[in-house]
Amino acid sequence: MTVTKAERVRLLPPYLFAEIDRLKADLVAKGADVINLGVGDPDLPTPPHIIEKLAETAKDPANHQYPSYSGMNDFRISVANWYKRRFGVELEPLSEVLTLIGSKEGLAHLPLALINPGDLALIPSPAYPVYHIATMFAGGESWFMPLLKKNGFLPDLDSIAPEVAARARLMFINYPNNPTGATADRDFYERVVRFAVRYGIIVCHDAAYSEMAFGGYRPMSFLEVPGAKEVGVEFHSLSKTYNMTGWRLGFAVGNSDVISALGQIKSNIDSGAFNAVQWAGIAALEGDQGPVAHMQKIYEERRDILIAGLKKAGLHPEIPKATFYVWCPTPPGYSSKDFTSLLLREAGIVTTPGSGFGEPGEGYVRMALTVSRERIMEAVERICKLDLENPPPK
Repeated sequence: MTVTKAERVRLLPPYLFAEIDRLKADLVAKGADVINLGVGDPDLPTPPHIIEKLAETAKDPANHQYPSYSGMNDFRISVANWYKRRFGVELEPLSEVLTLIGSKEGLAHLPLALINPGDLALIPSPAYPVYHIATMFAGGESWFMPLLKKNGFLPDLDSIAPEVAARARLMFINYPNNPTGATADRDFYERVVRFAVRYGIIVCHDAAYSEMAFGGYRPMSFLEVPGAKEVGVEFHSLSKTYNMTGWRLGFAVGNSDVISALGQIKSNIDSGAFNAVQWAGIAALEGDQGPVAHMQKIYEERRDILIAGLKKAGLHPEIPKATFYVWCPTPPGYSSKDFTSLLLREAGIVTTPGSGFGEPGEGYVRMALTVSRERIMEAVERICKLDLENPPPK
């Protein structure tokens, strides 16, 4: 029997991080000492008090049954309280907060709730691939907003033609930004709100990296801006903030109608997050935040070592105020894939080609700060030994 895949599956590009994993595995199988700066998966452990709460609540038989589709009320109340403490944003826990099985799941399902076939979604590029893939799965069309250095890696809203904006139903934004590490200020968010109001667009802000910032910088929430809750929602995750990537727990907050629509999709697709994980999430949000500050210091130290080393090698990386990514221009004459290939083949260093995040990412590679300072120092030594003045022939 021949299995014919659905058109939406056949149109999928190779998933970027799966390809990186395959290449890394090939090198490891050959005995190479590989330093993986490719995928943004924290190497630091989940704080002990969170693990202890999971262990305690996993033993309670009451948590072994189906959870609520929309999440435990206690968890949603904790999210609302955290937003009030962190951002000064008031949320109604039962109508403006939705529990997710990680923010990726919610981001992937949102277009199913809002996009009809033929509708447009405004999507940044370069960007996390899920925004475009989810739009495609919903039958929508992606209109890409280039994130360019000259604009501070912010979308130029004035360059979006009125006829394009009029067709758009949804806009994705993401700050602090993956992959560029760029940040956004209040003025940008105010312009986004005005743009969304003018054209009747729902804004989806992916804020997964809001707690990964350096030097005293504190990223703001999109929802802090007056009118934001009327036009949009914000997605957050415990993955990066508390080193809980494998736990799969996140949340969406904001406009109650959008939250309700997303909840309808989820109730027909999944059965909610394990209650014991939600109890652990409450411990994370309400417990000691010292581990978060400690994590920030560790990533800041790693960032500084990598930045200094790249500059020593003659490269000119962007210096991020947030996220655990460094967005580095390639040497003259190298494409993103050329430089990625050189680092992998000659130095045993896994990085991510910027072009894999979208065409405007060409000419950059992304490096993740998710290995120890010692391994970053080793990576820097290897890069400094490379001949970067002789690009491959075209």
